[in-house]
Amino acid sequence: MQTEALLKIVQDVLDERKGHNITVLDVRGKTSVTDYMILATGTSDRHINAMADYISEKVKENGQKPLGQEGGIGADWVLLDLGDVIVHLMTDQARAFYQLEKLWSVEQKAEALEALQD
Repeated sequence: MQTEALLKIVQDVLDERKGHNITVLDVRGKTSVTDYMILATGTSDRHINAMADYISEKVKENGQKPLGQEGGIGADWVLLDLGDVIVHLMTDQARAFYQLEKLWSVEQKAEALEALQD
């Protein structure tokens, strides 16, 4: 499955299942683990687990098997590994704690500071 199609499937499921603050991070060139990370906030651990289940099912329907899942029942986050796309589903508290958007934008900020200094 093409990466763009996989992104679209995940985004559509998150929209349909009421994911909040959906963010797509392009991490190509920053890591060899994946090309994109999608972050979304759920209202509870049940909500994030349900979103992960729906994403897994939809991806399977389209011929791709998820590579793995971490977190789950009782956790305030779920990581779903789809290969070229990794999905992070978190409660508000977990998302504020881990600040993944900030973590993956550090390099861009450093480059911007270097440009200002030149």
